[in-house]
Amino acid sequence: MEDVRSLRHMPVELLHPSPNNPRKHFVDADLDDLARSIREKGLLQPLVVRSRGGGEYEIVAGERRWRAAQKAGIHDVPVLIRELSDGEALEIALIENIQRSDLNPLEEARAYGLLLEQFNYTQQQLADSVGKSRSHISNTLRLLNLPESVRQQIETGQLTAGHARTLVATDSPAELAERIIKLGMSVRGAETLTRGTAVPRSGKPTVEKDADTKSLEKSVGEAIGLKINIQHKGDAGGTVSISYRSLEQLEEICRRLQSDSGKPGAG
Repeated sequence: MEDVRSLRHMPVELLHPSPNNPRKHFVDADLDDLARSIREKGLLQPLVVRSRGGGEYEIVAGERRWRAAQKAGIHDVPVLIRELSDGEALEIALIENIQRSDLNPLEEARAYGLLLEQFNYTQQQLADSVGKSRSHISNTLRLLNLPESVRQQIETGQLTAGHARTLVATDSPAELAERIIKLGMSVRGAETLTRGTAVPRSGKPTVEKDADTKSLEKSVGEAIGLKINIQHKGDAGGTVSISYRSLEQLEEICRRLQSDSGKPGAG
């Protein structure tokens, strides 16, 4: 990536937004604030653009500033023209928006997906390019698996990235999202809510045990010296399992059960 011309000013009408700009939502109030600043102090940071032929240019970084400049009545803006591939242009746009925290979580996820799918980045290459951890990239990409209704709630700001990540591993994310929004839950509250419906690797949902069940597991386990697991299913009953680590422990369990079954009243 190298500059092909020095910094110059260019009419705003010769500049056009990039169809691959990861940022799709621009808040009018924020643009108005930026426009007031531009009127008072001018546009201090140039836009990065690349030629699209015919004397017109595509905005690589700075679409928000370009929009605000027009609101401010500015007709010429400073630009830096660069020669960039599609992948490089998207990477620059993504990095700028991430550094400014301008993207909502879903916009960030879509941009990562585009770089991975269309421009053959690996997750590690992408993490190195944008200065994020690989786990952040992976977790953000998982948001793309959420239902459309939940993705819209993320884009409109009804759900934060933290809320959204708690929903990814559940079996009913749309329903849970509505409850989180209706109750005004914090991320910690959402984690507590979704923990009871998380889907483990087996694909079967687990249910968080209540304090009474955990206490019973502990007391019985301490009494016999082995780990006890109680799965209570309400009116449907449940199961009790005993874990052992050796054949001797298994024999001791069997001996106790046989001994108890022979007592008066047993059975």
